[in-house]
Amino acid sequence: MLLQLRAAWTHEGGTWGLPGGARDSHEDVVAAALREAHEEVGLDASAVRVVRRTPGADHGDWSYTYVLARADAGVEVHVRNEESDEIRWVPLDGVAGLRLHPALAPDWESLRTLLRDVDAA
Repeated sequence: MLLQLRAAWTHEGGTWGLPGGARDSHEDVVAAALREAHEEVGLDASAVRVVRRTPGADHGDWSYTYVLARADAGVEVHVRNEESDEIRWVPLDGVAGLRLHPALAPDWESLRTLLRDVDAA
């Protein structure tokens, strides 16, 4: 699982979350997720295969959508801007032991199940 340690100055700084952000008006959720992952962690979209989209929290005027993807072996990522203090690949069983972003924490168990199903397919 690719996780981002949010910089202390950001909203919910010091917590681990997923690279991501707001969609531009012309983007679908997959395009936005791939763009944000490139901007924040240098992820090359050609090095991943999107396998699923699943809804997260819905706050009425905005919502989360998780875009799940498989990365090629050895794909490189790194901190690209001031929003992140660290970027890390974390084994699925290690994620729950981290201080997760409050938006990710309640969804983590269902996401882990989805990711394990993807691994099994």
